[in-house]
Amino acid sequence: MTALDNVTVHLPHHPLPKPVTPPHLPGEVAISRLDHFNGAPAADLQPALLSCLRSHHWAHRITAHRPYPDLDSLLAASDEAAYDLAPTDLTEALAGETLPTLPEDTYEAAHTALNAAYAAYEAKFGHVFVIHLCDTPAGEALDRVLEAIRSRLANDPEEERQIAAEQLRRLARDRLTRHLRGAENCATSHKQPAPDR
Repeated sequence: MTALDNVTVHLPHHPLPKPVTPPHLPGEVAISRLDHFNGAPAADLQPALLSCLRSHHWAHRITAHRPYPDLDSLLAASDEAAYDLAPTDLTEALAGETLPTLPEDTYEAAHTALNAAYAAYEAKFGHVFVIHLCDTPAGEALDRVLEAIRSRLANDPEEERQIAAEQLRRLARDRLTRHLRGAENCATSHKQPAPDR
């Protein structure tokens, strides 16, 4: 027996860090992690999924195809389900969207121009204008929205529904990613009514 056989080594105890819950946007239900998403009852996921894309058919397909091995697989399923929306599902999703918001310090003339453009768009197409603005700097959002509305007003209704469906698909991807990763807020189609100035 050596002198080391009776020696007890005491290592300092460092507790494991607590898991960090990803931040979420006000009014949204957070999906914490993919393992939670895969194991949660479908009914518990509905509010979060419907905040990503307001189609019950889309949300059902996303939950029905669980489990997903990784986020990329979930996003691929989201894309596929969004591409497969029937006209009634697309109508439901568009009806649940709201308009892009402007920063609070935006001047009154911009609100007037944007409200007129929104009204012209809705009068022609019968649904709210949706646009994916995730990578657009805040200072350029107004110009991009106005330019997109003016450009898309030249579309025929069927062409515009296809463009709107693609914008919804891209928004759904970003919203799912935000829920699962707690990523930075992307400018989306969410808005509170513009303040009267």
